[in-house]
Amino acid sequence: MRIERTHSAEHAVLMDGVYRYQRHIYDLTRKYYLLGRDQMLDELDVPAGGTVLELGCGTGRNLLAAAKRYPDARYCGIDISPQMLETARNNIDRSGHARKIVVAEGDATNFDCQALFGINKADRVFISYAVSMIPSWQQAIVGALAATKPGGSVHIVDFGQQNGLPSAFRKLLVAWLARFHVTPRADLFEAVKLAAVDSDARVEQRSIFRDYARVVVIKRPNGR
Repeated sequence: MRIERTHSAEHAVLMDGVYRYQRHIYDLTRKYYLLGRDQMLDELDVPAGGTVLELGCGTGRNLLAAAKRYPDARYCGIDISPQMLETARNNIDRSGHARKIVVAEGDATNFDCQALFGINKADRVFISYAVSMIPSWQQAIVGALAATKPGGSVHIVDFGQQNGLPSAFRKLLVAWLARFHVTPRADLFEAVKLAAVDSDARVEQRSIFRDYARVVVIKRPNGR
């Protein structure tokens, strides 16, 4: 399969550097603070025989979890880090789901589903804690919506602003996340609404765990 390499080489190198060693313990450590991922997967409501695309698939953890919930669907994922993709492919191979889950190297802000996976658009597209790591993250949201079929939906979960938590906690969290080039997007809700305007999509949004995290669902209308 031909892999498009249209992403930023500098960002790919940066992510490889960040996760070269962390990828081996990523899933074990992140489960304690990447909150809301499983709830998002529960809400995907993937149709039988549908297609699911994850932008920033990392180790493949979410794709594998989704495949257990919706076994009749087909799954695709892109990530900018070859190091993370190596771990994802190993995890997928060990799971026995290699026939239904395919991952490829690509930039979430500029990708071609047809070239990478042989599909035009997906029924469900999701981004889990990757918006906060993508420099041109607004374009990734636009790209996710463009890759979604009419009647389909985009699901996003990422860090909020911790407005309901003590300010000391927020300062410590933001400082710690910055070490891994993670920046919570304060204007996530506003950017999603702007991206949805042209497609006449409906946006649902909420904060969870006292605004520790934010969840967004963009539902495209049928026929558009």
